[in-house]
Amino acid sequence: MEYVYAALLLNAIGAQVSEDGVKKVLTAAGAKPDESRIKALVAALDGVDIKEAISKAAPVAAAAAPAQAPASSGAKAPEAKKEEKVSEEEAAAGLGALFG
Repeated sequence: MEYVYAALLLNAIGAQVSEDGVKKVLTAAGAKPDESRIKALVAALDGVDIKEAISKAAPVAAAAAPAQAPASSGAKAPEAKKEEKVSEEEAAAGLGALFG
């Protein structure tokens, strides 16, 4: 994912998406660049108008909230759920999974 972000950053500032440019962005961000992944990314983006591709991309629809059942006059209200406490380390581990 960070490789794609590097390409998007280069495109956003008007720079050419090149192997050297992607490598510099990743290095500056503290990542250890993988030459084969960089080459594959640059080859895949060759001839692609990134701005046009982004503008034509389908927006991600937000998930609709589930509908609540109507309350009957004799029914008890559902009990509120207790919030689980998650340590900072567990939360960080979950975030790490998002970005590979």
